[in-house]
Amino acid sequence: MNTQITTQLPIPPHFNPNKVGEVWRVPYQERAAEAEIWAKQHDIKPASLDKSRICLLLIDVQNTFCIPGFELFVGGKSGNGAVDDNVRLCEFIYRNLGVITKIVPTLDTHTATQIFHPIFWVNAAGEHPTPAATNITPKDIEQGIWKVNPVVADTVTNGDYELLEKHTYHYVKQLSQDGKYPLTVWPYHSMLGGIGHALVSSVEEAIFFHSIARQSQTQFEIKGENPLTENYSILRPEVLEDFEQRPLGQKNTRLIKQLLEYDAVIIGGQAKSHCVAWTIDDLLTEIKQVDATLAQKIYLLENCTSPVVVPGVVDYTEQADAAFTRFAEAGMHIVKSSENIASFF
Repeated sequence: MNTQITTQLPIPPHFNPNKVGEVWRVPYQERAAEAEIWAKQHDIKPASLDKSRICLLLIDVQNTFCIPGFELFVGGKSGNGAVDDNVRLCEFIYRNLGVITKIVPTLDTHTATQIFHPIFWVNAAGEHPTPAATNITPKDIEQGIWKVNPVVADTVTNGDYELLEKHTYHYVKQLSQDGKYPLTVWPYHSMLGGIGHALVSSVEEAIFFHSIARQSQTQFEIKGENPLTENYSILRPEVLEDFEQRPLGQKNTRLIKQLLEYDAVIIGGQAKSHCVAWTIDDLLTEIKQVDATLAQKIYLLENCTSPVVVPGVVDYTEQADAAFTRFAEAGMHIVKSSENIASFF
């Protein structure tokens, strides 16, 4: 365990839990000066001196998922899930500032014309599917209920509509064969260059404060840019090959290798039922191929993640809880943000 910090630190006075559900500008220069003073006051050493190296992997803690009123706000059972999760997450970062070596935030990153957005599909009347309420199955395509919008072929497959039809049918079929969620048509979200793509302001502030106090560069990981596949997990797209078994996307082998080299990896973020669950599931798959005991290095912040729940439409709570039970059975640790990292070892 890192010897320089064995007890939890206080939370810096700038943190305001009442602002976690809001979007605002982080005063970087001011926070940087405060972080350097904070590090001296609490004898916080540079991360490069850590004896035990700990990574905090934060999945998609972005406005689009975490701020009420944004496109895919993860309300969970309480209706305020992601906001409450992020209050606890910020407090966890500040309290354990001296022992978190590296913070790796993932950023779900999209443009308008992608396979899971409404513009990509039309019915016989030329209407687009209703987002969040439409799943597209192989049977839907076979029966002509939904087909690829011919116009999008121009930008996705250089105008080859037949090729695009073949790919999408193969893709939707492959999802069901692999036991993945069916293709869900989502609202436009995490749009590159838009405010929804940005990290939650309070979390961004905590991450920035950490980077200055520990002199540890934040490592941002991008996912979801490929127009022809979903990318719930940061470690790989949902489908790796197209209908001709050519590579459609690639595993993030660099990040997988990096994560497995840490002494501990702590995971939180949104949503528990989707991007968090699939990332952990993919990590577990990789772990089993190397050494199953490595699962014991993974810690899941159970109270810093919530499932997708849309009252009267969908509720993924059971699936999310079942996934976490399976992860625990594989050797991963289910922990709470209030726990001292020192107690994990």
